[in-house]
Amino acid sequence: MRKVNNPDLLVLGGGPAGLCGAIEAAREGLRVLVVDEGISPGGQLVKQTHKFFGNENFYASTRGMEIAGKLLKELSLYPQVILACESSVLAVYPDGVPVLDRRSDSTYLYNPTRLLVATGASEKFLQFDNNDLPGVYGAGAVQTLMNQFGILPGKSVLMIGSGNIGLIISYQLAQAGVEVKAILEASSRIGGYRVHADKVKRLGIPVLLNHTILKAIGEKSVNGALITALDERWRPVPGTEREMVIDTVCIAVGLTPSAELMAQAGGQLKYIPELGGYVPLHDSDMRTTIDRVFVAGDVSGIEEATTAMIEGRIAGLNIVKDIKGKCNETRLEELKETLSAFRSGPTSSKIRSGLEKMDLVTQPARYVEGEVNRSGEFRGKLRPIIECFEAIPCNPCETSCPVGAITVGENINDVPVIDYSRCTGCGVCATKCPGLAIFMYQEREDGMALVGIPYEFLPVPEKGQSVYATGRSGEVLCTARVDRVTRSANKTNIVYLTVPEELGRDVRHIHVTNREESSLICRCEEITVEQVKKAIREGYVDFEELRRYLRVSMGPCGGRTCRLNTLMILSGETGVPVEKLSPGTLRPPAIPVSFGAIERNAKVTHE
Repeated sequence: MRKVNNPDLLVLGGGPAGLCGAIEAAREGLRVLVVDEGISPGGQLVKQTHKFFGNENFYASTRGMEIAGKLLKELSLYPQVILACESSVLAVYPDGVPVLDRRSDSTYLYNPTRLLVATGASEKFLQFDNNDLPGVYGAGAVQTLMNQFGILPGKSVLMIGSGNIGLIISYQLAQAGVEVKAILEASSRIGGYRVHADKVKRLGIPVLLNHTILKAIGEKSVNGALITALDERWRPVPGTEREMVIDTVCIAVGLTPSAELMAQAGGQLKYIPELGGYVPLHDSDMRTTIDRVFVAGDVSGIEEATTAMIEGRIAGLNIVKDIKGKCNETRLEELKETLSAFRSGPTSSKIRSGLEKMDLVTQPARYVEGEVNRSGEFRGKLRPIIECFEAIPCNPCETSCPVGAITVGENINDVPVIDYSRCTGCGVCATKCPGLAIFMYQEREDGMALVGIPYEFLPVPEKGQSVYATGRSGEVLCTARVDRVTRSANKTNIVYLTVPEELGRDVRHIHVTNREESSLICRCEEITVEQVKKAIREGYVDFEELRRYLRVSMGPCGGRTCRLNTLMILSGETGVPVEKLSPGTLRPPAIPVSFGAIERNAKVTHE
């Protein structure tokens, strides 16, 4: 084991907490070594494609993978910082910390002046039959495969758990073109933020409360799942079992702090279920019961990545204070106040209860939630409709508004309030909202309405294109024509639709049909999109005419898969809304049947 120059600070874990702690220490001139097991530092950030909640100082409305890049860029400003990737800490001993460099298969011993443990968390697993089958993944594995390496875990997924992680990954799976059959939640309420739940519901993904999985079905890999309803005591309800056809089970039932190194080092742990399990006892300065050892992030209790970054900076400043005798006390106090503010809302009540068991008290704040904006008084004006009714710590809509028309106020947990008299209808707030909870709306004199939908899917529709306008549960409300598209650098584009005014307030998403010319629209008769378009251009502008000419919808499915898509193409080519087109005559029989079967039945009937 090689002994090397000892740093002032050794950081165990290069996630958001560890990187932020390293930055604060390096800024004051300390020599810092960050040890991380990943190919590149960033922890969970490198696989998070969603935008963060919070405030601007902690990267609100910035996607996790971009935050990792910003932190690493900031850390690169300090030449005395060393990043040791693909390296693992073997233990924490009184006389040193051995680190394995997996690339060279060599071990190095460090004896730092201070130690910051930011080892994060590991996923909780779930016990059910066949939970070891290929195709059963933890949520982190799915994010790693999909968002870091571009590999789809499967084609049809059952999500277990409706916390923020389960909801976010369900949305990201849908973005990647994966079908999420359902989200199962064992309790009677959704665990994550309402805005996250609303995002997946308007994609048509059902959330089944009081449900769980009993068994993964398959021999060599998952090809189904047996699920059941649960009673008020979380016991399976007999007779409610049913099978779902899927090829992937994703488990997102929570995290537990990775406190093994703290335990090996002799740190005092305490089981606090509200914080995820066994956590190292620490004070408000992030100092543990072991002299010279600090903690930050999920290892100190499961919370959001934003609070992990704040804790990392608090720990870093206190480490500077320990070594140099002083630090920026004003900044330290501001960070503690910010952390308290983030924890003061209703969604952090469980966290506050857990922290109280370590004598860390955060007072809950009074907050405003629910519908507070009366947009109907400004009929005819293009304006934002904010459907953020839950008190969560977030304010990028306020800070992004160029005219100051949106106010959250001193309590970051309050819902936003709009001064419509000042609003210019620019739509910037809709592109910045991490929860995609802001929609643009304008009534028109012709009985139609303009609706602006925040859209993060590909392909982005084009002006003049016909799309399905869908509601809050993913149901198709009508066809709509794209009026215009406002593209944003942060990849949250606004697609403006023209829809009937009576439906405008219910339109919350769009579905863009596949328009690849060579793709099949009628699989039974092997009719392509190109053939349908060519027939329309030749003058066949009625569904019955197309049916007789091309045999579309005459196959075994009876048009179940192709009728509506054919009508959508017909609408797009002719400009006639689908709701004004005839769907044709739906003739019997409803399912394919042989003449022999009919004949035999007739004989029996006449005997």
